[in-house]
Amino acid sequence: MTDATQTGMLSGQQALVTGGGSGLGLAIAQRLAADGAIVTICGRDQSKLTRALETLPESARATTCDVRDEESIRAAVAHAAEGAGLHIAVANAGTGTAGPITTTELSTWNSVMETNVTGVFLTFKHAGAAIARTGGGALVAISSIAGALTHRYMTSYCVSKAAVEMLVKNTADELGMVGVRVNAVRPGLVPTDLSSLLTTNPQIQADYIEQMPLGRNGTPEEIAEAVRYLVGPEAAWTTGQIIAVDGGHTLRRGPDMHTMMEQAIGADALRTMLLGG
Repeated sequence: MTDATQTGMLSGQQALVTGGGSGLGLAIAQRLAADGAIVTICGRDQSKLTRALETLPESARATTCDVRDEESIRAAVAHAAEGAGLHIAVANAGTGTAGPITTTELSTWNSVMETNVTGVFLTFKHAGAAIARTGGGALVAISSIAGALTHRYMTSYCVSKAAVEMLVKNTADELGMVGVRVNAVRPGLVPTDLSSLLTTNPQIQADYIEQMPLGRNGTPEEIAEAVRYLVGPEAAWTTGQIIAVDGGHTLRRGPDMHTMMEQAIGADALRTMLLGG
């Protein structure tokens, strides 16, 4: 059980959080639950979901789901909507990879796009309809500063997050008439399992910090607070927006990924890869 004080602002509302078993997704689920929402978390790893439920109120639910598979996300949405219907859905599940575009395998590209773009599309498609049938509510996607700033050697991830941001805007334009608001949070560098390659490399970590006016990494809880705002009554007149929660990073430049790649494989090997070798 969470020891957070329940304020009740979301009492009676049911929420789905994809990728809710750990990291940002779990922090988001905990924050929504602390405000009274009945939260369903989903993900591919049942063991993670089981551990995550131990940190959530007894009302919380979990279901295994692969956001790349339409029937899987359809079932997860139906599970989250049982009872009072669905009011909130957070498309958080994501993945990433690194490497020069000239040596990126098509299968790698497709894997990132299927999770980060198709997964959000399918979540919006089915959760958006369910929320509209309930009478309205909110969809939120988790983007990244990589959707706004180049990250060398992370092309597939950057493109996927830029696509998510346009998906948010277009979906907001379509679903506003049925009472569904659609927004995104654009996190900067936050230590999670997905970002561990960046946060554990001292040189890359220092370069990130140098590009942040506020001079520090974010926390999962700070991202969760932004999501909580967007799904709550305080944001009732907010839709189609991308809210950066990044310590000001997008005011400057993207990180120096070139140094990390050179350290990992060597300058000569990197050049060979850039030539398609």
